[in-house]
Amino acid sequence: QLVESGGGLVQPGASLRLSCGASGRTLNGYATAWFRQAPGKEREFVAGYSRTGGFTYYGDSVKGRFSISRDNGKNTVFLQMNSLKPEDTAVYYCAAGRGVITSSIRSHHAYDFWGQGTQVTVSA
Repeated sequence: QLVESGGGLVQPGASLRLSCGASGRTLNGYATAWFRQAPGKEREFVAGYSRTGGFTYYGDSVKGRFSISRDNGKNTVFLQMNSLKPEDTAVYYCAAGRGVITSSIRSHHAYDFWGQGTQVTVSA
């Protein structure tokens, strides 16, 4: 079970920090990622954290503005979002997958477990 929190309504240029907690399951040995989906659009890869080695990956639209991190001790994944834009408005989902490798980290099909999503709205 993955549970996201931290979404909300903010103005352009603001920051938000999303959290994803795993209950009843350890994230050790799992790759974790954030995806987002806006109305009428396909689910989009935002950021990923590798299963081992602590490597991070980002979608082109958020590179340089968003940062993914993980606290294995607290079984939690974070997404720090800075310089938010209206086009960042979407439902953000956390995902975890044991078999995710570098070549599949951007594919939502590679993940086994998903959260229910948290809404992020960027509007003046």
